[in-house]
Amino acid sequence: MNSCLYECAVMHARLSPRAHRFVYRIFMLAIDLDELDEVGRIAPWLSVNRGNLFSLREKDYLPVGEAAFNASPSTQPIAGQSLKARVIAYLRLHGIELAGGRVMLVTLPRIAGYGFNPVSFYYCFDAAGNPRAAIAEVTNTFREVKPFLLGPDTFSAESGAFHLRQAKHFYVSPFTDVDVAFDFTLRLPGDRLSVQIDDYQATQRSLTSTVAGERHALTASRLAWYTVKFPLLTLRVIGLIHWHALCLWLKRVPWFAKAARREDQRDLYRPHHSLQPSDSA
Repeated sequence: MNSCLYECAVMHARLSPRAHRFVYRIFMLAIDLDELDEVGRIAPWLSVNRGNLFSLREKDYLPVGEAAFNASPSTQPIAGQSLKARVIAYLRLHGIELAGGRVMLVTLPRIAGYGFNPVSFYYCFDAAGNPRAAIAEVTNTFREVKPFLLGPDTFSAESGAFHLRQAKHFYVSPFTDVDVAFDFTLRLPGDRLSVQIDDYQATQRSLTSTVAGERHALTASRLAWYTVKFPLLTLRVIGLIHWHALCLWLKRVPWFAKAARREDQRDLYRPHHSLQPSDSA
């Protein structure tokens, strides 16, 4: 199988206006979307598109048929029943064809039914195995979703990585304004997974985040071990997000209200009710 697991260290380091750093460990599924049926048969406690101790639900990714909030002219609803069909349709909307290629999704599973993915990654290859695109699908704690596309022109064969710097126009953290730029470096997953996402305010880097880890076979025994090593992982992830938000607030890091720059939040799906005009407006 192409599908596997990555056991990773996640590091966040805020560089300004106050220093704050933390590291924690997670595991991520790396699933070849052509192997979903096989993945669902690996272990009694892993399922695809139904509940289990570990589960992967296609409906959790790339919202189907929904209009994006403050959509750019080129942004259209994503069609397709299967997740791979939606990835192909999304790429096609941006002029990219996979021509019978494969898509690898790197993500956190739902655990005991609860799912939260700060970011999931899609690595897209053509039929010859050449990298064609990557997608970083970012989700905030309001459950809003925004995909960021790294197209063929962002890939360097020399570094084996996709690289893109792009304004977020998305509210990810209350301690970062919406027009700060994401700087993505997504190396092709192999024996190791290596991702870096930095925040830039003009030319000043204000935050750096990395996900780095080693590949392991996707087996029933390793998943069983991860129930002990990473208990209730998705709940822990959302808990840590709120804990470190409290730490930043106590350090008096300036924060930005989500509703303050409504029109600057663009091309996101499942908009929070705070983005809707008030009745008195």
